[in-house]
Amino acid sequence: MWDNALQYFYEAANLGSMRLASDKIGVAVSSISRQIAQLEQDMGVALIERGRRSIRLTEAGKLAFEFHRNQLADREALMNRLQELREVKTGRIDLAIGEGFFGPPLIQTIDAFQRRNPGIAITVASSSSADIVRMVLDDEAHIGMILNTTTEPKIRTRAAVEQPLMVLCAPDHRLAAKEAVTIAELRDSDLCLPPKGFGIRATLAEAERRAHHWLEPMLVTSSIQMMREIAKTGRAVTVLPRISALAELEAGTLVARPLLDDAIEHSTVSLIHRLGRQLEGAPARLLAILEAKLKSWS
Repeated sequence: MWDNALQYFYEAANLGSMRLASDKIGVAVSSISRQIAQLEQDMGVALIERGRRSIRLTEAGKLAFEFHRNQLADREALMNRLQELREVKTGRIDLAIGEGFFGPPLIQTIDAFQRRNPGIAITVASSSSADIVRMVLDDEAHIGMILNTTTEPKIRTRAAVEQPLMVLCAPDHRLAAKEAVTIAELRDSDLCLPPKGFGIRATLAEAERRAHHWLEPMLVTSSIQMMREIAKTGRAVTVLPRISALAELEAGTLVARPLLDDAIEHSTVSLIHRLGRQLEGAPARLLAILEAKLKSWS
């Protein structure tokens, strides 16, 4: 009884309404309502606030929601562990990666992992650091990779390594002749940057406030490939972590120069997962590989 009722309650709370839960589960709204009411009666406490069009949880409801979410995560970990014991290399891994980290090193790491484990499906989502933290908290992603760290108490930082943002430009660009670049010098250059709200822009915004100079990019894109390609032409410069352009830096089609700002010079890349979520099997193996690679990339 509790399993069904908790599942109905969890879906309704997660989606924000019984109607949406009804559509997803395929049962009548009245059945979901009765199950939640019975669950509240069995527990002796209200789980949702009455009289609202959308579902809002009581404190008891938040506890029940967290309890069931942990149950789902533990069940997934158990199934992954059982698959390992049976030596069946199947399963799935959901990754959420910051916009600045997509480059050949990361792609090659994921590709090599899948070649060794062809039965494992991997989903990779790219988003802002704030969205990645939310995805990890909501178990939409097993592992997240973000710029800097987070103060969210329910997030565990598995690894954090220094990966400062660098000014990337063509070898014949005027900034390539400098040993380091100031925010003022960057302001006076044509820039290609990611949109506001992305981790890179948030970090740059803090540096802009400290320097009292404001950056106005000529081109804004969420495509890391476009940022690299525009910088290679010499038309503009961009700002990315070094791991985003290791292949270009090794080939000499781009050069990297430090950005003179104390906080940026000590910025980090962090691997995160939800505190309390037991990562077993394939997610745990990939997390260990990413941790080792991240340290080598730095």
